[in-house]
Amino acid sequence: MKSFIKAISTYVPSVKITNQDISSKFPEWESEKIFEKIGIKERRIAESDEFVSDMSVKVIQNLITEYKIDISSIDYFILCTQSPDYKLPTTACVVQDRVGLNKSCGAIDINQGCSGYIYGLSLASSLVSSGNFKNVLLVTADMYSKSIHPEDKGNISLFGDAATATLVSSDGEYEIGKFTLGSDGKGAENLIIKNGGTRNQNDCSYGNLDNYLYMNGSEIFDFTAKNVPILVNDNLEQNSLSKENIDLFVFHQANAFMLNFLRKRIGIEQNKFLLNMENYGNTVSSSIPLAFKDSFDKNLDKVMFVGFGVGYSWGAVTILKNKND
Repeated sequence: MKSFIKAISTYVPSVKITNQDISSKFPEWESEKIFEKIGIKERRIAESDEFVSDMSVKVIQNLITEYKIDISSIDYFILCTQSPDYKLPTTACVVQDRVGLNKSCGAIDINQGCSGYIYGLSLASSLVSSGNFKNVLLVTADMYSKSIHPEDKGNISLFGDAATATLVSSDGEYEIGKFTLGSDGKGAENLIIKNGGTRNQNDCSYGNLDNYLYMNGSEIFDFTAKNVPILVNDNLEQNSLSKENIDLFVFHQANAFMLNFLRKRIGIEQNKFLLNMENYGNTVSSSIPLAFKDSFDKNLDKVMFVGFGVGYSWGAVTILKNKND
């Protein structure tokens, strides 16, 4: 049985952090140079009392309103996040109750980062293709802002908070093609929050940097430069396509410098390569659907999604316009 992306909705918080705001706090970082380096002008971050469950509820409500979705038709709910409300219970269960999903609806969290949308789609697609479920709701929601040290100007400049909701069904706008996935845990320590799990409990002292997000930018760049071109070519081969067949490539919106480097290395035409992050920043698992939302209703026959990052992990999938929809 085939699976399809039927609808996509988005949500971004109201708090806006501009490059000028960052430059005011860190005068050595000129606002214009921030944009030149990473391609971001502003990013949205959650309120102090706003959490992943709140963003998830809001984006699901947006989806229901925008597409007139019958919430009772949803029979499985996947929440992809690395910023859960609690260690337990599962945040998806909290959201299920708050938004009014059926009690017969399955609800799980998956912990995955910048490739999380691809991983989540692979699970949702498999559930629908199995014939056991008709409508799977995939929500991505991350708020790295709550895990960044107040003096970490690099990560403050880079990351934004957002949520997206994607309905995967037995019919819809885009047929979901074949997936290519991979992981390499040898790079785990290059993008990590060391404290907070069972291995390292939180030390609440302000100066303990292990409580906050750490990213080794040069190692992440090297990993990406090596693996993403191979990933794109593998997924093209799996779907029996060439680069010329793809109307739009939507990569994880990491930063503009990295994306332009990858585009040139892979040989993708600029007019087929989506950059849509200057008003959002790097929104982790939400970056691909957030960037693609404005193109969802355009007449694009074939679109490739490419995710990569924390884990290390990577994934790609090609979606094809449903001519019968």
